[in-house]
Amino acid sequence: MAENDTHPAAPGSGEQPLEADRLRDLLLAPGYLKALVFSALIGVPVSLVAFWFLVGLHETEHLVWADLPHGLGWDTPPWWWPLPLLPIAGVVVGLVAAHLPGRGGQVPASGLHAGGASPVMLPGVLLAAAASLPLGAVLGPEAPLIALGGGLALLFRDLARVPATPKSTALLGAAGAAAAIAAIFGNPLVAAVLLMEVVGAGGPQLFAVMLPALLSSGVGALVFTGIGHWTGLETGALSLHLPMPLPRLDVGDVLWAIPFALAVAVLLHPVLGAARRVAALVSAGVVSRTVLCAAAAAACAALYALITGRSPAEVALSGQATLGQLATDPHAWGVGALVAVLLFKGTAYALCLGSLRGGLVFPALFLGAAAGVLVAPLPGLGLVPGMAAGMAAAAAATLRLPVSSVVLVSLLLGGTAMIPVVILAAVIAFVTTELLPKHAASK
Repeated sequence: MAENDTHPAAPGSGEQPLEADRLRDLLLAPGYLKALVFSALIGVPVSLVAFWFLVGLHETEHLVWADLPHGLGWDTPPWWWPLPLLPIAGVVVGLVAAHLPGRGGQVPASGLHAGGASPVMLPGVLLAAAASLPLGAVLGPEAPLIALGGGLALLFRDLARVPATPKSTALLGAAGAAAAIAAIFGNPLVAAVLLMEVVGAGGPQLFAVMLPALLSSGVGALVFTGIGHWTGLETGALSLHLPMPLPRLDVGDVLWAIPFALAVAVLLHPVLGAARRVAALVSAGVVSRTVLCAAAAAACAALYALITGRSPAEVALSGQATLGQLATDPHAWGVGALVAVLLFKGTAYALCLGSLRGGLVFPALFLGAAAGVLVAPLPGLGLVPGMAAGMAAAAAATLRLPVSSVVLVSLLLGGTAMIPVVILAAVIAFVTTELLPKHAASK
């Protein structure tokens, strides 16, 4: 038979060199190389702006929720503290959404987005985030940071008079977003993986190929981390001295992670559905309904404080600081407090997702960790594996970014011992969420 290029390629030959040649041609293309150089250059100013933006948010939050109550004679904010703050945030966000370009950024209920930010949108994005986050919105800073980084990258491109093409806009927007998001996660790997999944390179096929690989690698990781009394195999990574020791996984930890991750995904599904309905409701009457939803979120925090006698800040705000407190001293939370914070913070989360501006990550991580602490007394389930599985499942179900969820939770845990449970929980929660009925799209 005569040779021709229609024959199937043998492994390691045929189409594989062709794909390698295409990649080489792409990397050597002048436009792409210029984009890489410009991405490296803009990483410094974007990271600096993102850092100081986060510092400003943190200092304002500390002033409002710590310094002012202490100055007025309270050790913690009184139960009514969120009631005036969140409606003020609602007024500002409503006015920004009604009158400024870009409506203050993406509605969080629609998920994370890498594109769509332009320099003209930046004032509204910054103002809406500065009003929402320090005043008690149950949201994180990652979505405004993505918009800030992408918008700044395009602004610097315009100032440098670099030709604007759809390709350069997409590349530089993603690069700027990654530089900014690394400021909050403190790790460039998390930022790169998160943006890769948010952009959706490869489409559904990427997830179809990635999930089996992710799951098999998680199960295979038990060979190195061990299970129960089986010690596993030593690797260089496992010999590092971690700041806090993590327990060894047991059979019960792995088995409990399966139904627990499934339950987390099922319970978060109506929360996210409610958030989208809130977003559609707010779009029909921007200012008044934004204020109403913000006031309802404030009422959730106030009621939680009245019922439990704890700080309303545990329901208000992103939960990033409270997550650290929960991990440090989980036994300080009784069953009643854990159930209450899950109910009230979950409700406030849905309200803020649909009305204010911010990100989805940290409230989801906190809700997952709190659920993990709540179920930790189950026979055979440890506290740390429960928190790890809960955070991974909540992040994957909320973000629908399974690899980013695994990387982020593993980073937070500060070690590799929980990776099998983290992967198992993230994959189960992601698949469960994808198989559940789809929510109606928010406007």
